[in-house]
Amino acid sequence: MQAALRESVSDVRWTAISSIHITLKFLGEINPALLPDLSQALRSSAVAERFTLSLDGLGVFPDLRRPRVIWCGLGGNLTALSALQAEVERACVRTGLAPEDRPFKPHLTLGRVQGRRNLPPAIDYIRIAATCGCEFEVARYCIYRSTLTPRGAVYDVMDAVELGAHS
Repeated sequence: MQAALRESVSDVRWTAISSIHITLKFLGEINPALLPDLSQALRSSAVAERFTLSLDGLGVFPDLRRPRVIWCGLGGNLTALSALQAEVERACVRTGLAPEDRPFKPHLTLGRVQGRRNLPPAIDYIRIAATCGCEFEVARYCIYRSTLTPRGAVYDVMDAVELGAHS
């Protein structure tokens, strides 16, 4: 999907394939001393089983008239994904982090719109894009540190929690 969009639009900063991820909880700037407690809280609640998701269409935030973020939607076991996100949220709050005040909207960010050149063909493609049938297993989740660079964010894994580790 990203490759097809690249052909029709030039004013987008595309997310590197290796950086595409689902954000379960955005932590922002946190005290590094919290990391061990957060890791422990996440591990103690990691009772979810592995599950399958699929790629499901394209969209934009905030809307098609003013697109700023191009994203790929998700299908498959969204109930398991929402349950995992709720578990992560509870673990973060137990660790002393602020609760999220926005609803969870699972998606994969494909790119960020930088300008308006060649945008109409991309908008047309986004309107008609359907499920591509690509499925993947969710087997773990990670705490990432993101570092902003001129070429986009670079993500470093600080810790990873395997799903089904307590079964």
